[in-house]
Amino acid sequence: MTDTVFIKALDCQAVIGVFDWEKQIRQQLLLDLTIGWNNRPAAATDDYQHALCYDTVAKQVTALVQDQPHELVETVAEKVAALILTEFNAPWVRVTVNKPGAVANASTVGVEIERSRA
Repeated sequence: MTDTVFIKALDCQAVIGVFDWEKQIRQQLLLDLTIGWNNRPAAATDDYQHALCYDTVAKQVTALVQDQPHELVETVAEKVAALILTEFNAPWVRVTVNKPGAVANASTVGVEIERSRA
């Protein structure tokens, strides 16, 4: 399947980091999600019930990222991937987690993972 649904630059304010000062503040994480999804049923019927709801995905991912502290962006990426695979029954997902401002002379740093249901 080559169909995808994507969300770019999902802005989450999270407690993220390994340093003591990072555990006291919220920092911006920007997530890019590319989700394997069969778009044909929705396109053929023009019916929302056959589509992956971007808003629901965004709300659940945002809640996951913002509601619990994490030390590593790697952990955030794995948890987001697991959520999308299990809650939305997606066959695969690519998750990019950007942490802008983490390195002074870089616009952003982060990780990208791709996971599939086994």
